[in-house]
Amino acid sequence: MEFLMDPSIWIGLLTLVVLEIVLGIDNLVFIAILADKLPPKQRDKARLIGLSLALVMRLALLSVISWMVTLTRPLFSIWEYSFSGRDLIMLLGGIFLLFKATTELHERLENRQHDEGHGKGYASFWVVVLQIVVLDAVFSLDAVITAVGMVNHLPVMMAAVVIAMAVMLLASKPLTRFVNQHPTVVVLCLSFLLMIGLSLVAEGFGFHIPKGYLYAAIGFSIVIELFNQIARRNFIRHQSTLPLRARTADAILRLMGGRKQVNVSHDADSPSSPVPVPEGAFAEEERYMINGVLTLASRSLRSIMTPRGEISWVDASLSAAEVREQLLSSPHSLFPVCRGELDEIIGIVRAKEMLVALEAGEDVAAIASASPAIVVPETLDPINLLGVLRRARGSFVIVTNEFGVVQGLVTPLDVLEAIAGEFPDADETPEIVTDGNGWLVKGSTDLHALQQMLGMDTLVDDDQEVATVAGLTIAVNGQIPQVGDVIALPPLRITIVEANDYRIDLVHIVKEQPHHDDEEE
Repeated sequence: MEFLMDPSIWIGLLTLVVLEIVLGIDNLVFIAILADKLPPKQRDKARLIGLSLALVMRLALLSVISWMVTLTRPLFSIWEYSFSGRDLIMLLGGIFLLFKATTELHERLENRQHDEGHGKGYASFWVVVLQIVVLDAVFSLDAVITAVGMVNHLPVMMAAVVIAMAVMLLASKPLTRFVNQHPTVVVLCLSFLLMIGLSLVAEGFGFHIPKGYLYAAIGFSIVIELFNQIARRNFIRHQSTLPLRARTADAILRLMGGRKQVNVSHDADSPSSPVPVPEGAFAEEERYMINGVLTLASRSLRSIMTPRGEISWVDASLSAAEVREQLLSSPHSLFPVCRGELDEIIGIVRAKEMLVALEAGEDVAAIASASPAIVVPETLDPINLLGVLRRARGSFVIVTNEFGVVQGLVTPLDVLEAIAGEFPDADETPEIVTDGNGWLVKGSTDLHALQQMLGMDTLVDDDQEVATVAGLTIAVNGQIPQVGDVIALPPLRITIVEANDYRIDLVHIVKEQPHHDDEEE
């Protein structure tokens, strides 16, 4: 028993047990299929008896093969190679393991599943048990030959087989579940079979490969796989902390075409030539729109609406000439009519109808009161807003805070811009303009639009009520910055271009790339 003091014996035993368990997974799958043909009360009993008899047969088969590999007397020679009974067993066993591992890898990578169909009637108990024994004998060849190729001591082989069979009996369901959840473990063990099969073929031709090399390679691969599983678990744990909608959007965008693009120009005055898109690939505009759809529900009305300061409205207290001048000087077709101030809304009118009414000498307030405004709270989410816009029948809705103060208005075009990007009016300039080494961005630009333009996902913080670039700049700086101030928000560098004591009108943003940036993802 002195060989038990050798550490390599215990390493070989542990490795062999793991391999025997993994190699027995297919056995468990087929045995479960056969046992499923029996009544539910007899299935566990059949599995237990069948595997117990299979263990006895596997030990006998192991003893026979182990004895056969001791036959070292040459039987015949081919060229300079002479072959004994041991060499033939090693050679045939190695070829069998190479074939078995290759076919298993092919089936698993091709995602082919075992046929689990069976007849509706129940089979005989002992017929099923016999089938389990025979089936295990067929599938035991790779496990037995693997044991012979891994270690040199028959007691170690038998101990590994007994331990593996005991584990399979006690933990068949958890083992099957673990392997199904971690297919890389199966692929790794099948690659071990390729190594062992190659070692046996080399042994058959008289080239001895020290088993320490195999143990070192297998051990190194197991450590790498352990790190891989830990990294995968940490990644899943990190992903689980993100909102489901954000994870869904990220997954869909990854499926649609690699890393995010940041070269889409939003400058309407300097259109660039379209970049050819490979056939079947998603264009950048499509990725932008799908991302907008998936993130729409998580946005606030403040990030979608036209803010209060940009609303064109008609003052009903003005003269007819002044109202006509207001209507003709604006490119909009719909106007809120108010009494002295924006918060005193009378109704919504169309410019064409108002001009006709003014020519007829009708009262502006009376016309507006016939079409009252639809008012929604700023806490309404954009998904529910869609139903309100449908009821507006082509008009817009007014957004107010809890005190009834108008905060802005939302049109169907605003929702479309939140999904597909900006559509500037005739009297507007684009909110994001590329200038060669960065972007000129209005302070009122929605953070979601800027985030998609820059290919980032860290600008919007759901815990902070910041919806615009100006709000983000003030939040980072702690106060309203002055013209020329530079604010660092890695990887962004924001320079204030136009601002006053009350607001930020225009900034210049540069996205700094790390020195080791490469084409990843």
